[in-house]
Amino acid sequence: MDNQDIKSEIRELLKKRNAVLLAHNYMRDEVQEIADITGDSLALSIEAAKTSAEVIVFCGVHFMAESASILSPGKKVLLPRLDAGCPMADMITVESLLEMKKRFPGVPVVTYVNSSAAVKAHTDICCTSANAGRVVNSLAEDELIFTPDRNLGRFVAKTSNKKFHFWDGFCPTHERLRSEDVIRLKAEYPDALFICHPECNPAVSDLADHACSTSGMYDYCRKSPAKRFIIGTEAGILYRLKKENPDKEFILASPGLICPNMKLISLEDILASLRTLAPEVRVEEDIRIPAKTALDRMLAVPRD
Repeated sequence: MDNQDIKSEIRELLKKRNAVLLAHNYMRDEVQEIADITGDSLALSIEAAKTSAEVIVFCGVHFMAESASILSPGKKVLLPRLDAGCPMADMITVESLLEMKKRFPGVPVVTYVNSSAAVKAHTDICCTSANAGRVVNSLAEDELIFTPDRNLGRFVAKTSNKKFHFWDGFCPTHERLRSEDVIRLKAEYPDALFICHPECNPAVSDLADHACSTSGMYDYCRKSPAKRFIIGTEAGILYRLKKENPDKEFILASPGLICPNMKLISLEDILASLRTLAPEVRVEEDIRIPAKTALDRMLAVPRD
């Protein structure tokens, strides 16, 4: 089958199964092209929960499918490649988090949504890359444990008076971007604005004209009068940036900004998943309920 035939059958099966197809902003171009909804990980789960679909096909990584199951327990959540994991999410376990909580008794835990459902279940409040600052500021306490991303935590800490205890996790893809790469490109393209994800290390985010989530990048580039941008996040974001801004140029800050896990899911995988209604990701109630509480607390934080 060629890609067009595969896409046609996917669309037919989505209708037949009363399913919605979600694609994270880092997915392959052809997967984003056919998706019903594209976006950041948690935003996708929130949008899917609002639909009348009985089946959610999540083109992302494992923790994202778990989030969809947490927010939509009555729906079947499919992850076309069960081996699509997140190295950063794997850098923290429940056991290691409980050990850290013992070292800092009574200190609230803020956990980035790029984490397992089980870790979320032992968390006081979750955050995204877009709202981490607001979440931290919403806490009554002056001290907090921030997991699992040390880079996002340090980015937020720069504008906070609170005391942070950082978990030593990171995104290997964003960590590969070096400040030397950015300095060289800024010299080569002096008219370009550099935007990056706060998962980048502090030496890189300090060079940014703007640091924000992927959805924030779409908004920033669309509104900016600039015509050239150096992009410091995973390469998949270029698909929509170029589509929405055909008159602007986007330069990937490093050829290393490709996440192998985010590139695993193919059109063939989606088709196979819809045909078999597998593999399914389901979060059991003893984990789902406390994990949802941590997410609900985050969603209750007022917007600016």
